[in-house]
Amino acid sequence: MKYLNSDILREIGSLSRCIHSISDLKFKEINLQKGQFTFLTRICENQGINQIDLSNLLKVDKTTTTKAIQKLIEAGYIVKNRDEVDKRMWRLYPKEKALEIYKFIIEEENRNIEVCFNDFSAEEKEIVNKLVKKMRENIENGWKEIKNF
Repeated sequence: MKYLNSDILREIGSLSRCIHSISDLKFKEINLQKGQFTFLTRICENQGINQIDLSNLLKVDKTTTTKAIQKLIEAGYIVKNRDEVDKRMWRLYPKEKALEIYKFIIEEENRNIEVCFNDFSAEEKEIVNKLVKKMRENIENGWKEIKNF
């Protein structure tokens, strides 16, 4: 039987699932379904983004993005407008309702960050941030190859 060289990815996965579970419960009260808050925050932060770029930003497939976008439109959080130059492309914009709850979502994310970094020094926080970012950059290269970028 082979053994893992490190359990770091399992730890990161557990961390991510815990945060998503907490967030999904918190955001249920504002009519956001599972994981939709990630789509909503990125649209608020990147107004006018198209669905392909949103998929790439979140590292999800186009089908997942399409379903999430449709649900956010139906819930009255975002609007999809045809691009003025390239009529084949659609741009995503937050509605006022989305911008209002964006603040609430960010407050919740900041609370999760505080909990995760409890008893960490400023230096430790910076080191963790740099190392995890480096890990993401490393694996992103493999992801881009698989996705044919």
